[in-house]
Amino acid sequence: MRPPVDRPAAGARLVVLGSAGLADGFSLIGAEVHADADSATVEKVLEQLAHSGEAALVLLETPLAHAGGPWLSRLRNEGGRIVITELPPLPAPQEYAPAVDAVLRGVLGPGALS
Repeated sequence: MRPPVDRPAAGARLVVLGSAGLADGFSLIGAEVHADADSATVEKVLEQLAHSGEAALVLLETPLAHAGGPWLSRLRNEGGRIVITELPPLPAPQEYAPAVDAVLRGVLGPGALS
């Protein structure tokens, strides 16, 4: 018999902020999308999520994920019911390097990801 699979909490939101091309694809699977969002939009959406009490997975396209902002920083540091992650830019996915890559190279050496 298989063990139960953990599933997201009922009512958890999937929120995507990024370029129209990237966001439109996520709208096909029912995500709440904010196409061509800017850092002010990110902050507004994150503040609303923080006050709503809802669980959410927030996907930010790379430039937005690196733009900073008080709500983005706060929610990343808190962890918990709002999980924020980064998506590579649609036009240049080969240029994407997750932040964890630098940590792994620092701990395991420069050839760790070769």
